[in-house]
Amino acid sequence: MHFSFRPALLTALCAVAAPALAASELSYTVTIDPAKSTDEFQVALQLPKKLKKDQAIYQFASTAPGTYQVMDMGRFVRNFQAFDAKGKPLEAKQISTNQWQLAQPDKTREIRYTIAETWDTPVKEHRIYRMCGSSLEADHALINGQTILGYPQGMQNEPLRLKINYPSGWKAGSALTPDAQGYYHAKDYDQAVDSPILLGRLTEATTKLGDAEVALYCYSKTDVIKAEPLLADMQKMLNAAQAFLVQLPVKRYAFLYHFEDQSQGAWEHSYSSEYALREQPLTPEYAQTITDMAAHEFFHIVTPLNIHSEIIEHFNFVQPTGSQHLWLYEGTTEWAAHMMQLRGGLVPLDQYLNTLHEKVSFDHLRADTTYSLKRLGLNSFSDEGQRQYGNIYQRGAMTAALLDLRLLELSGGKRGLRDVLLELAKKYGPSKPISEKDFFDDFTKMTYPEIRDFFTRYVENAEPLPLQEYYSKVGIRYDAALRTGRKLASLGTNGYGMSQSGGIAFTEVSPTLQSCGVAKGDQLVAYEGMALKQENIRQVFAAMQSAKPGAEVELTISRDGAEKKVRCRTLERDEIKRYNFTTDANATPQQLALRQAWLKNM
Repeated sequence: MHFSFRPALLTALCAVAAPALAASELSYTVTIDPAKSTDEFQVALQLPKKLKKDQAIYQFASTAPGTYQVMDMGRFVRNFQAFDAKGKPLEAKQISTNQWQLAQPDKTREIRYTIAETWDTPVKEHRIYRMCGSSLEADHALINGQTILGYPQGMQNEPLRLKINYPSGWKAGSALTPDAQGYYHAKDYDQAVDSPILLGRLTEATTKLGDAEVALYCYSKTDVIKAEPLLADMQKMLNAAQAFLVQLPVKRYAFLYHFEDQSQGAWEHSYSSEYALREQPLTPEYAQTITDMAAHEFFHIVTPLNIHSEIIEHFNFVQPTGSQHLWLYEGTTEWAAHMMQLRGGLVPLDQYLNTLHEKVSFDHLRADTTYSLKRLGLNSFSDEGQRQYGNIYQRGAMTAALLDLRLLELSGGKRGLRDVLLELAKKYGPSKPISEKDFFDDFTKMTYPEIRDFFTRYVENAEPLPLQEYYSKVGIRYDAALRTGRKLASLGTNGYGMSQSGGIAFTEVSPTLQSCGVAKGDQLVAYEGMALKQENIRQVFAAMQSAKPGAEVELTISRDGAEKKVRCRTLERDEIKRYNFTTDANATPQQLALRQAWLKNM
């Protein structure tokens, strides 16, 4: 990568932010310069007043809210230096991964360091998710506050201002707005971390939802995706979100999209969300995938922005601390992202039921069903918790879905989870945390005594979710294993898993496959000449099942990097639909009435 830019003031950009503070009110000012011809940012921090003895430790983030991973940003720091008011160097030494000791804090007036971007800097463990990291290239940069900024201990809650020097031809997108001199103002370090900034060769688009403005900023490596058509594809979802929430709890919101060579996901913030996705044509299917993801992140303006415990309110950047209410922040949000599209008429009921099927399948086939949601939340920063983490979006969402059904049943269809969440958001809001310890009891007092038992069974413990019992209340059948009567072709095994290269590998090998020369661990490359890719896995497996039982088929497998073709004769098996949801043709009037209340709870 090659860099050669001139420092320039920040140009106009986005949103509603903390008001500009007088210089006397500021605790410190940070200036960021992307270094020339490197993958590093040069950072300078100016201190207008003396540091106290207990502020002699300069702290970099070990993690950040919403990442649920160890980051240890001190690993990326290079050439940390301290200076007095005359520019004379002062002693500063690293005392731990994320901490530097200032020998003379009372004389320190400036701190300088370079810090490497996370995208292209190799680390041995705890690689940082792209959407939570930093990137620096010739035509753009991505800055997440915790990957660049630190703070003197004791000053996490102090106001700061930030300037980024970047080319005048670039555009910047963020939930912060610069002042007339080009400085972003944040009320504290937490707000700076909560406000990612995307800069570079961007396109932008805006829309209105009631009295709230929604802005979308887009970087696309080869300009395949533009902001306006992407926002147009998301418009119906945003309208449904507004209807679901009645009134948006923010005055301005920013979507930040980075499209390049790989997809890794998204990261929520109070007034923005940021996405690192693969650049490809914006087909209806891809637009729907992006919309589903955006719906989830957008709903985070409710949880955790307006509903969060004191662990989130006063985030510990030094020592990662999990919250038992991760199910609320992520599981409930994932439920709402799909439910508001169903209730808003964006997706039909059968498509929504297929989404439920996929979530239950993940829970049963790829996760530990004995691992409770409470335990997952408390252990979310550990390697153990990370192995189970994906299930917060699956069983976490299904648990929220059942809680919604239970609330609607107990209220006679008048009050579901959506209504309770809006009540909670109004009662607490951004500045008043729920109780980490007592929230289950407090939620129960707001609703019905039976809800406490629900939390005990399905959140605090890991009892099997009563899917059949609860969905029957709205005339929907759930079958863990449904025999259809159809006959399908089979290779005699269902033992497939993801290979290290991201393909499909055989984790079990039936006698049929063994006789063909297939061994455990072989990767399936193609079926009947159809190359197996991540985007067509379903189609290939459907073609395998639709073959005539007893027919000979060709498989291309890979072993130790070498490919070979084998021919196998398929077996006959009964079709069994697992974790199947479908509407019940024999639903009672009472079930249908509650279904209507469930579908119309907006």
